[in-house]
Amino acid sequence: MPSFDIVSKTELEEVDNALANMTREMSQRYDFKGSQAKIERKEAEITIHADDDLKLKQMHELFQGHLARRKIDAGAIDYKTVEKAAGQSVRQKAVVRQGIDKDVAKRLVKEIKDGKFKVQVAIQGDELRVTGKKRDDLQAVIEYVKGLPIEQPLQYVNFRD
Repeated sequence: MPSFDIVSKTELEEVDNALANMTREMSQRYDFKGSQAKIERKEAEITIHADDDLKLKQMHELFQGHLARRKIDAGAIDYKTVEKAAGQSVRQKAVVRQGIDKDVAKRLVKEIKDGKFKVQVAIQGDELRVTGKKRDDLQAVIEYVKGLPIEQPLQYVNFRD
């Protein structure tokens, strides 16, 4: 029986490369000279330190640009609220999304079932397994899910006949 998996994975090595390129560019830019701005990653959590809100906004734009160059979808980063630090400086945490969370998975299952496809969808941890009798049904599901407004980047892997 043909099947495939819907997953959401982000290569942390590519995120590291984007961060390294961003740090290099920040060290060369005039508007960041003498600034205490920095960005660092621990596991799947990124911490952005900036002197003020303007620098934070510039760092966001730089980060998004470097992620796009490394072919990482901007939706893979989940930004938390901005926190005030010492003086005017600000700090913001961001999380690299790995896996499909329960709410999005349930919504995807509901959308696929409402689409009246002849497939079965099962939630397996942080991914979805879609099985059907025909390969064409599975391809139709992939096209349908690609058209849905989901903020998280999805990949379609493990296609088996």
